Amino acid sequence: MRTIILNSSQVHQGPLLLINSSHPLPESYSPSLVCLPCGSGVLMERHAASLLQACVQAAGGTRQIVPVSGYRSQAEQQSIWDESIASSGISFTEKYVALPGCSEHQTGLAIDLGHLSSHIDFIRPDFPDEGVCGVFRKLASRYGFIERYKEGKQNITGIAPEPWHFRYVGIPHARLIEEHSLALEEYSDFLSQRPWRYAQEGGRRAMIFYVHCTEDKTAVTIPDCCCQVSGDNQHGFIITLWEAE
Repeated sequence: MRTIILNSSQVHQGPLLLINSSHPLPESYSPSLVCLPCGSGVLMERHAASLLQACVQAAGGTRQIVPVSGYRSQAEQQSIWDESIASSGISFTEKYVALPGCSEHQTGLAIDLGHLSSHIDFIRPDFPDEGVCGVFRKLASRYGFIERYKEGKQNITGIAPEPWHFRYVGIPHARLIEEHSLALEEYSDFLSQRPWRYAQEGGRRAMIFYVHCTEDKTAVTIPDCCCQVSGDNQHGFIITLWEAE
């Protein structure tokens, strides 16, 4: 066994950050970005970009699935918000555009995808359930992505359903969130109820549990194994312990 020390600042770091109107982007957040290899100029967090590319290839969608919008700066998000209000009104904008400073796109972990066509709507791109897009949707959680804003979760997320918007949260969290039909807003409370064990495809097992941050430094005793820690941008840490292969 070993003890790890988690600083309170780490609550605002990691791929499982909840970003919404009640939990804005931490000022210190600075993702490592790369350009997606499709000539679109769309940026994404480095690790998430690699797994997105792998998922698109596995779905057979290299020529049909188009990245529409990835990372956005504060200025870009503000511009999109202002333009949407001017063209479509405040009611539409509040349903489909996050407030500047409260957008997942500003983390670099979110991507809007569209099906290749002569015209792609930047705010609401077409990403159907059938065909190659449907295959991508079925595979997404295996690569660490969730469909972030689903039908029936509007009262929790504050955003209308967006079948084109995917968020990287990592493996095995995406599978757990999808299997239990959770919104990301519900995940920390879900994990607080008890530790969860998860068997990844291929047999590798993980245990996931939640630790509340109660002071400047939180000590956690864990087994000697691979450990991944992500803050949730709320009250604590989501810890993933990978058993030895």
